[in-house]
Amino acid sequence: MPYVLRQIAVGLAVVLLQWLLSNLELWDVWPDVVLLYVAYVALRRGRVAGATAGFVSGLAMDLLVMPTFLGLNAVLKTLMGFVIGLFRSEQGDNLRLTPVQAFVGALVIAVVHNGLMTIVLALDQGTRTPFLIFGLWLGAALYTAVVALAGALFRTRG
Repeated sequence: MPYVLRQIAVGLAVVLLQWLLSNLELWDVWPDVVLLYVAYVALRRGRVAGATAGFVSGLAMDLLVMPTFLGLNAVLKTLMGFVIGLFRSEQGDNLRLTPVQAFVGALVIAVVHNGLMTIVLALDQGTRTPFLIFGLWLGAALYTAVVALAGALFRTRG
């Protein structure tokens, strides 16, 4: 299967997984598996691939998970894919992350992404609640990092 078609299929599977995980809320937050996918593509393939994966999967996530803020995930994930792609790994397709690298990397990426999302949502709603900081920003980032850790542990076992 050509690379582009495989990435489209994997990207759609990740968005569907995100839709399923959005039903596994923990204190009204869920992990951002799409962000992990965008980061992985950007680390393996660079800025253009990361930004493209971010836009397409972010737009699909907007349509399936957060239809009230159409375009927000597309913009944020495009930006994150481009920035993460600046740090492209020299290993390319052979990139293997240790569980600690996956956890710390996902935590940093999710803190930045969720911080930007929190700022936009706070400005849109004109509110500053503790939930935005402790739930949406830090809680969801930690939840995303734990999912990345679990994925890395699963990958090292398999």
